[in-house]
Amino acid sequence: MYKLSLQRIIMILAVCLIGIFYAVPNFVKDAKTTLPSWWQPVNLGLDLQGGSSLLLEVDLNAALKDRMQSLEDSARAALKDARVRYQNISSGADGLRVKIEDANARSKAITPLRKMDEGLTVSEANGTLVITYDEQALNQIKAKLVDQSIEIVRKRIDEYGTNEPIIQSQGYGRILVQLPGIQNPEEVKVLLGKTAKMTFHLVDSSTTVTEAKRGKLKSSSRIIRGSGGEQYVIVRKPAVGGETLTDAGVSFQDGSAAVSFKFNNLGAKKFGEVTKNNVGEQLAIVLDDEVISAPTIQSAITGGSGVITGNYTSESAQELALLLRSGALPAPLNILEERTVGAGLGADSIKAGVFASIIGLIGVIVFLLLAYGLFGLFTSITVFLNLFLMLGALSVFGATLTLPGIAGIILTIGMAVDANVLIFERMREEVKNGRSIKDAIETGFTFAWGTIIDSNLTTLIAAAVLFYFGSGPVRGFAVTLAIGILTSLFTSVTVTRLIITAWYNRFKPKALPI
Repeated sequence: MYKLSLQRIIMILAVCLIGIFYAVPNFVKDAKTTLPSWWQPVNLGLDLQGGSSLLLEVDLNAALKDRMQSLEDSARAALKDARVRYQNISSGADGLRVKIEDANARSKAITPLRKMDEGLTVSEANGTLVITYDEQALNQIKAKLVDQSIEIVRKRIDEYGTNEPIIQSQGYGRILVQLPGIQNPEEVKVLLGKTAKMTFHLVDSSTTVTEAKRGKLKSSSRIIRGSGGEQYVIVRKPAVGGETLTDAGVSFQDGSAAVSFKFNNLGAKKFGEVTKNNVGEQLAIVLDDEVISAPTIQSAITGGSGVITGNYTSESAQELALLLRSGALPAPLNILEERTVGAGLGADSIKAGVFASIIGLIGVIVFLLLAYGLFGLFTSITVFLNLFLMLGALSVFGATLTLPGIAGIILTIGMAVDANVLIFERMREEVKNGRSIKDAIETGFTFAWGTIIDSNLTTLIAAAVLFYFGSGPVRGFAVTLAIGILTSLFTSVTVTRLIITAWYNRFKPKALPI
């Protein structure tokens, strides 16, 4: 029969005690603030503690338009190297258009234009070459844009301090953001609504805004508005890109709030060269296609850092610094749907879930006691232990419990006794066939094991499929179901076997009490 080796007993008891230990915070009031960070309760999802849910859409067309605009300079350089004369270059979300009147020149231009980037195709329409990305490259670009947007959104939300946000892709080009505990998401919406794309451009001092509006504007320059309503003529190509920023924070200049920033090595080198070669010129700092500051370069700045001054409050400076630290969104985000769940509704959901769990637990225990007597009592103990182990595991993994997750817990309460039912019924059969109690217990645990594994493995596979293909609440259900299956296997087989073996060795019964 099953041997009660000291090492095995210690291992089983250790697992049980560790599970109970990590489950304890779930029953402590204000555990989030009173207990250390490594000993915390299960995180509650949006539907249980209330909060806000935002469905965002990545403006892929705007991103593609920016990408095509960035190819304009490459197209000009490629055509210059190929000695091809062109009449006009324009770009949009649907492609880059190069007007070339001479047919031979158009044929000569196709190859260098196609080589500007991977996946480009060049077609001809009415004397104009149209450069676009093929379908495969386009899909890769769009997928990368969504992934980058999710990462930037996560950085911004995490810095904002939201507790356990859920940020994930949903459908094509959409991002679901769930913010538990946030009842008024207006600040978050403002935070996510800003692209925060910052670049540094030299101001074109060779022409004024008035002259530029009359047509005296170089193809390499453009007119842009400032944050105060004024306008500037700036060099189209950035002198330094915002992607080279590594840090930003709030500082104070002459008692006023300002934003300090720092470049990486590459950015510091470029910034130093630009300021060294353009002393006396203005350097426009452009944020989301708007000049927020245009200071005059007094001397070379080689330290790799700088300060943005303006009419900033401490709050607005902190917000800008946060945006710069988290990085620029590769495309604007549009809010498609906004939903708020009240804290009272979440509390009602918890009460309903707890009530359903208690009813289910009572029903299972009553059935076990009526059907299997003393062994049913042993199994009832392991059912309670299983709940503690589930809560402990969810707490350790930092899982978020949602209403479907509670449904998964309720389901595993019933499933937890499946293995014991199989074992006990096999014991009954063995006793009827004339075996001793000792042999019947051993046979019940040994020969029911294969069936138990098969039945739980199929459910575990279903949980894995739900987790892989599902999202949000469906994943929450899959996680609790999978954890419940694993903990119930441990409690219903290992712990129950330990209890029954200890009972048999202590009392040496003459009859099986089931």
